[in-house]
Order: sequence, then C-alpha cells, then structure tokens
Amino acid sequence: MAGGPLAQARRRRHRIRLALFLTLLVAGLIFTTASLVRDVGRAGEHAITLLPFLLLVVALLIALGFEFVNGFHDTANAVATVIYTNSLPPSLAVMWSGLFNFLGVLLSSGAVAFSVVSLLPVELILQVGSSAGFAMVFALLIAAIVWNGATWWLGLPASSSHTLIGSIVGVGIANALMHGRDGTSGIDWDQVATVGYSLLFSPMIGFGLAAALFVALKFCVRNPALYASPEPRTPPPWWIRAILILTCTGVSFAHGSNDGQKGMGLIMLILVGTVPIAYALNHAMPDEQVAQFAASAQAAQRALAAHPPHAPVTTDTAPAAPARDVLATFVRTEQLVPGVMPALSELTGDIAREVAGHGSFARMPAASVANVRNDMYLAAETIRLVERRRDGQLDADTARELRTFRSKLDEATKYIPFWVKVSVAIALGLGTMVGWRRIVVTVGERIGKKHLTYAQGASAEVVAMLTIGAADLYGLPVSTTHVLSSGVAGTMTINGSGLQWDTIRNLLLAWVLTLPAAILLAGGLYWVFRQMF
Repeated sequence: MAGGPLAQARRRRHRIRLALFLTLLVAGLIFTTASLVRDVGRAGEHAITLLPFLLLVVALLIALGFEFVNGFHDTANAVATVIYTNSLPPSLAVMWSGLFNFLGVLLSSGAVAFSVVSLLPVELILQVGSSAGFAMVFALLIAAIVWNGATWWLGLPASSSHTLIGSIVGVGIANALMHGRDGTSGIDWDQVATVGYSLLFSPMIGFGLAAALFVALKFCVRNPALYASPEPRTPPPWWIRAILILTCTGVSFAHGSNDGQKGMGLIMLILVGTVPIAYALNHAMPDEQVAQFAASAQAAQRALAAHPPHAPVTTDTAPAAPARDVLATFVRTEQLVPGVMPALSELTGDIAREVAGHGSFARMPAASVANVRNDMYLAAETIRLVERRRDGQLDADTARELRTFRSKLDEATKYIPFWVKVSVAIALGLGTMVGWRRIVVTVGERIGKKHLTYAQGASAEVVAMLTIGAADLYGLPVSTTHVLSSGVAGTMTINGSGLQWDTIRNLLLAWVLTLPAAILLAGGLYWVFRQMF
C-alpha cells in the first residue's frame, strides 16, 4: 500500500494537467471561431453564399486534419528519447511536446508556409476560389493525409514534408496534362529542386553531425553513466535528464515552427479563394505603410518604363496581349520575351494607381480586391524570376527598385492572421498527444541493435533541434522525422551498436516511395475532383 498515495498524487497531477490543457483548447477554439466569423462578417453585403461557405469549412477541416496527422505522426521525433531514457513518463512527455509544438507554431515566421505555396502551379493559385482551386487543395491535402496515415499504421517514420511536396508536384503534373501540356510544365522545378535538396541533405546532415557530436561528447565527458543503457523505470542523473528534456523541448518547438507552417500557407489560399475581401490583402498594414507601398510601386514603374526591353526572343508573343496574360505565360514558362518588361511596367502602374486611389487595403472595394491581389502575386513572381536569371537584364537602379517593391508586395500578400496560427497550433498540439507509441517504438528500439543510451538520445535531439531551427530561419521545409531517425542511426553506427537492417530498409523504402506515391495519389485525386466539380 506504500505506493498508493504516490499513485493517487500522480493521477491528481495528470488530471490537473489534462484540465488545464482542455481549458486552453476550448479557449483557442472559441477564439478561432470568433475570429473567422468576424472576418467573414467584414465582407458585408459581399459575404459568401452557402456553397462556398461549406467548401471553406470542409477545406479548413481537411487542412487542420493534415496538421493533426502531422502531429501524431511526427511526435515520436521529440518524445522517443525522453521516454526511452526514463527522463519523463510518456503522458507528461507527449503533453510537454504538445505544448511546445503549440508555441512553435504561434511564434513561427511564415517563411516556410509561403515557400511551400510557391511550388503550386501559378494558374491554380490565381483561380484558387474556383472549382480547380478547391480540387487542388482537396487533392493534395487528402493525399498527404492518406500516405501519412498509412506509414504511421506501419510504424514507419516517413516525412510529412516529403509527402506534401510530392502531393503538390502530383497536382501540378496532373493539371498540366489535363490542359494538353507537357506534365513537367506545371511546376517551378527550380523551387522544387531547392526544397528537394533540403529534404535530401538534411538526413545526411543528421547522420553525420549526430555521430560527430556523440564522439565529441565521449571524448569530453567521461562519465560512464552517460553511455550506459538506462535502468528500467529509473530516471537518469539530474544533469543528463535536464539535457534530454531541454533537447525534447527544442525539437518540439522547432517541429511546430517548421512543420506547422506547411498547413498555414494552404489555409491562407483557401481563405483568399473564399473570402477575398477579408483575406486577399493584409488589412493589418497601417495607412502610412500602404502609402509607402504605393510610392514603391510608382518608383518601380518609372524604373521599368525607362528600361529597354532587350530580352532575347524565344517565342512569339502577340503585341496586343494583355499584361496579365503576358506575365502569367512568363511565370509558367520562364521564357523571357520582349513584352515581359513592358507588361510588368504596365501592371505595376495599375497596382500603384489602385492602391494610391484608396489609401488603404481595408477601404478597397470588394470587386477590386481579388484582381489586385492576383496582380500583386503575378508582379512578385515575375520580379523573382527576372532577378533569378542573372543575365544582365536589369541595371543596378532598376534591380534595387524592383527588390524593394517585391518586399512590399510580400508584406501585402504573404501574411498569416493570428487565429490561423492558433488553429494550426491546436491541431498540431492535439495530434502530438495521440498516436505517438507506434513510431516511438521504431525510433527507440528498432533502429539500433542496442537500447538507446542517454548520450545517443541527446546527440540526435540536439542535431535535430539545430538543423530544423536553421531550416526554419531560411524558409526551407525539412523532415523532422528523417533528421532525427538518421541522427539516431548515426550515433548507433559510430558507437558500434549495430543497426537493425530490416528497419533501415523499411525506412529507406518509405523514403524512396513517398514522393512517387504522393504524386500518384494527389494527381489521381485532382483528376477525380475536377470531374466531380
């Protein structure tokens, strides 16, 4: 009976933690719902009708469902080491991880969110409120959820980032084929390559750095307890426990900050498509900042007007083609014809006049908002692609004005309302608290032939925390799963603990199959949804 009071105290603490979490959850849901209703009401007489509103709700639920699955699929990355080293009991570990995933989402920059969105076909982004736009969002999110759920069921630490990127590529290829074009023309492959390199090299970085850190730790810290297998039900020494809890906290925060953003960008596309008057432009920008935007647009337009269109001719472009069509073709094909720079000058002037004429995004008429937002997106993408060419097309003054104008365009269109962060944080935090056991067992027991030691767990977690944090700083989506799993494998290899090759083969198989499986799933679903809608 000696353990009776202790067990009761643990149960009481658990109930208190659960009650506190549920209170925060309910408060977050109320805040999110109230914010959405307020913003929709801001549309006034232009409020959305029943069908688009239902599509909005369904799309938001699917997007948040993706983040929920992401949470319970990836939570093992943070909690496996503290659970397998007895640093924290499982119930407390997943709640702690859920809390810092939540905070990571709330404090994220948004850079990763829009790097993911930039992979989507331009023509679908420009018509995101249409049936094609909803088919795109539904297809890529459902494909990602299905593949993540399947790999979780099999206990495989596959990458949610990898899955989402594959789904986006699948939609882009399917959209191009359905329009009679080459399937490769629907994707910005340079941007895909940038993201692909980050996904490819991050596991190698995790493996190498975790192994190196483990060797350095072994050389500098000679305490044998750090390299011994944990005793059953016995917590490690306090200082080791503090390190492991700190790294668990850091990985949870970094995971929330990086992975949580992937759903945010898609949610913003959904909101822009269904309630453009409320979400197409950043209403939080003060009037003086909007005035600076208009001044920057006017300066860019003057610089472009004086710029000779000395681009190499690669295709024929009709002289009378509207500026929007010329730029949309350029963004899709990246073929810089002589009409591109004059078209960019014309569109920039239109944007400057529209914004200066109203003085505030909030006062802009509903009929103009969606068009102005699309014009801004086209202008920003055109400037980005022209700058990337580095072939002397721009003189120094024009390049400087365009760079400034592009930053103003991003401020006006690439923003995330606080309630969107709260809703994603809730979904990711809730997901973190369930379904963790399957992949925790894989990470803790099935990668190496020996039990995970304190030093191995700390080395893998420190590298994962720093790698994901650096990727978040540069706006690159990386796989928390791949970084941590490869880090554990690196410490096992360098320590001579041996690897369980059946598990390693399964992990590599999941890594190889994720992209083609997600591409096929998303492409097929996009075709089906286009027929349905």
